[in-house]
Parts: sequence; structure tokens; C-alpha cells
Amino acid sequence: MTAGGGLRGPAQRYGIPGGGSELRISVACSFGLESLVGHELADLGYHEHEVENGRVSFTAPASAVARCNLWLRTADRVLIVLASFPASSFEELFAGVQAVPWEDFLPADGRIVVTARSVKSGLTSLPACQRTVKKAVIESLRRRYRSHWFPESGPVYLVDLSLRGDQGLLTLDTSGDGLNRRGYRLQAGAAPLRENLAAALTLFSRWSPPRVLADPFCGSGTIPIEGAMAALGMAPGLQRSFSAEGWPHLGARIWQEARDEARGQAEEAKGRSPGDLEILASDRDAGVMALARANARRAGVENVITWRTLPVERFHSRAACGVLVCNPPYGERTGESSQVEELYRSLGMVFRRLDRWSAFILTAHPGFERPFGRRADRNRKLYNGNLKTYLYQYLGPLPRDFPPRPGYLCSNGEDDDNTGT
Repeated sequence: MTAGGGLRGPAQRYGIPGGGSELRISVACSFGLESLVGHELADLGYHEHEVENGRVSFTAPASAVARCNLWLRTADRVLIVLASFPASSFEELFAGVQAVPWEDFLPADGRIVVTARSVKSGLTSLPACQRTVKKAVIESLRRRYRSHWFPESGPVYLVDLSLRGDQGLLTLDTSGDGLNRRGYRLQAGAAPLRENLAAALTLFSRWSPPRVLADPFCGSGTIPIEGAMAALGMAPGLQRSFSAEGWPHLGARIWQEARDEARGQAEEAKGRSPGDLEILASDRDAGVMALARANARRAGVENVITWRTLPVERFHSRAACGVLVCNPPYGERTGESSQVEELYRSLGMVFRRLDRWSAFILTAHPGFERPFGRRADRNRKLYNGNLKTYLYQYLGPLPRDFPPRPGYLCSNGEDDDNTGT
């Protein structure tokens, strides 16, 4: 693979688990979040990586599979790259898949589930591609296990084929459910924001304590919860399981060590005084607020968030500097356009009173800036699932220093670091 360039050249095989070998790992993410995933990988110690649209790839020991699944906040999935090879025909596809040493990954009772995608490829029938891949995997396993029947009663292996032009890329999905499914949100509001996108919004805003983080449209609480977990150093995947935890070829030790590391951080967070951490979550719907608090309770951050039931026009804060990060209603899903635009006007008036704050507002509503009353300093296209949205960025000055509450001093002028890029 080449940075930004897709797949190139002849067949390539990658490392296998065990024996000290390293793996080629590809982290899938939504378009627009690649830079954040790269920064997260560097924070985990994986500094050398390649960036393409929708994925960030690197080479590391097998332990990285467990650590990335547990710690990455903005990613969708963690994949093991098995091979890339020419696949201009079904014969080439079969040969390329069969050449992978599947016995190094799959036990004899492994349950094989194949998914496939095709972009500008002559192989357009995805069901036929899936059947070809599975047949080739079984043929390869027959050589190793000398059996004509495989019960598929063991752990699940999600094999993904990505066809781009005349090249095929084979990966194993180690995550199972998408990494946005943290486990704390059992229910969501009418227009839910994915958890990894909520985490991305707080990271794009460059918010950190002691500045205030506020969401006046908190809904099910996803933005304040993700902000609190990040500020406290809590691993987002600690409350859930992953497909690869049951894979014998990876082994249980890497998962145990990664979970011990994450639990140690969580215990430290419990004993840590909130101190200068101030997060405000509000919504006009009392029932939604109860749901948000229940989600925050399951995430372990309810008590570090201030909850208020009030409409957006009544939002206020005594802090001189803060960051509004919110995902207000869009119109096409949760209300009539005129009603939503009235909410935007109210939000705009609130923000004008917070003249030394920043605001990062995600919406798919066309023409947001007109009712809000101000053009954004920057605008970024992002996807909430398959829905195209825009992050409107209003950049206030970063604080110079933080005296005791109730007020903060801010620098005179806009700080170039507060770009959200």
C-alpha cells in the first residue's frame, strides 16, 4: 500500500501472529477522521503509519490489535491485512485468496463470514466474490487440516475483500461490532450521533480542561460523555468485547495485558478529583436528559458532568472562555425546517453573548450560517454514518492562564493553534 494511493503492484503477503512476527494493521475510519486516528496511534506509540482515504495502516506486534481496539476513540474498525494481489478475474481472485496461509490464523472449527466491496472492478457481483473467497479459504484449510468438512462451530472470523480496480485486498476484522459501540449507550435519541464522531468533535475543537466544554443539545449525552472519558483517560472500549478476543492464534495474553492497562487507567480516573474539569450538558427534554444521565452512569462519568434541563436560549455560563460542541437537530429527521432554523437563531444569540468562546457545530442542514447569524471561520465535511454533515468552526481565543473560578482570563487575539484541523 502507498500513502493516499490505494493498492499497487504484485501480490504481497504480510506477517502472521506468533513467533515474534509483526502484523500489518489497518485502522478503518470515516472520511475526514484519518488525521485524528493518526494522532491517536502516535499517542499509543505507533508513530510510523500510512494514511489513505478512510484508513490508516502501520506495522506492529500482535499486542497492537488489542490496544487499538480498546483505546482508539475515532476509529471504526481494526483490521489485520493478510494480502494484496491482482484480481482481474475470478480465477485470479481464487488463487490470491488460496495462497494465504489461512492455517496461521484460522482453527479448524473457525466460523468464516465473508464480506466484499468493489470499486471500479470488473468483478461486480459481490455474492459471487464472497462465494469465491470462502471456497478458496476452505480449500487452503483442507491442505493443512486434511479434512473435507469443517464444522464452523468455533470463533467467528470476519474476512473482508476489498476490490479496487484490478487489485484485491484481504483483511480480517478483529473488532466485530464497530468501535463506535462503546457499550454505555443502550438507547439513543431520535437522531443519534455516533460515539466515535462525538469523540472526534471534541478532538477537533482542541478542548481540554480547565476550559469549559458545553453541549446545549446534548440529547443522549454522547458528546459530554466522550469528552469526559477522554479528559479522564478512560479507554472507550473497556466495557465491550471484540471478535478477535476468541482467536486462539492471537492468544489471550495480549487482551489480558491490554485490559489490565485500561482498567488501571480507569481506577486512577475514579480516584482522581475532577478538579478543573467542567462539562455542561443540557437539553430542553427532561426525558432525554434522564436517558443521557443513565448513559453517563454506565460510562462511569455521570458525576463529572453538570446536567441541566433547559432550552438552548436559556443556556448560560459564567466562564469567560469555553467551547461549545454540539450536534443540533438537522430538520429532515427531527423537526420542520422552520423550527430548526429558529433553534439555530437562538443558538447564534447565545453564542454572541459568549464572545470569547469557540463553537464547533455539526449539522447537515443546508444554509446553517444564515439563521445562526455568522459565517464560520472554517468548515469541515464529515460523515455521521452515511449522512454527510458539516462541522462549522467558530474560533475564539485560547486561554492564556486559568485563575480560580468564576472567570478565566483569555489571550488577546485568536490563537493559530485553535484551528480544528
